[in-house]
Amino acid sequence: MDTADSPLTYRDATDADVDALVALIESAYRGDASRAGWTTEADILEGQRTDPQGVLEVVKAPDGRLLTVERDGRIVACCQLEHRGAHAYFGMFAVSPALQGEGLGKAIIAEAERQARATWGATEMHMTVISVREDLIAWYERRGYRRTGETTPFPYGDERFGIPQRDDLRFELLVKPLV
Repeated sequence: MDTADSPLTYRDATDADVDALVALIESAYRGDASRAGWTTEADILEGQRTDPQGVLEVVKAPDGRLLTVERDGRIVACCQLEHRGAHAYFGMFAVSPALQGEGLGKAIIAEAERQARATWGATEMHMTVISVREDLIAWYERRGYRRTGETTPFPYGDERFGIPQRDDLRFELLVKPLV
């Protein structure tokens, strides 16, 4: 039985998890199903958020891992951790929309930070967030991340990242010290 009191278990994703992870990520960010949670990007992007090849690349990455989070044997969340020298990169973060708002995100990001410090000795965590996602950026700021003002362009024209519904999208780098 799935209950909010059941413990979370963390493990590295395997090839066998790819389809379930793609479904989770898509449900958290795209389409009507994503509107059940607050992390939806459905109003700014249509199309896919990821695909099996993209997820498999993260699973197989030599300097990274796709941390899979389970409750009662069911995948409920995931996040990418990548070792990049003195810092780690945090990405591909998804929590099942039906479980958002229960504190899972806070617990998972804290565990990801702990693992980045313990495994790689990372002194900072970096991530990029679509700059118009003010509510999401504010959530990360409450977790200790700071906006750097450093941006990179959104990959317009590459439908692997979705179909933009506005022309002002870019990624902003957020950073948090881990020491």
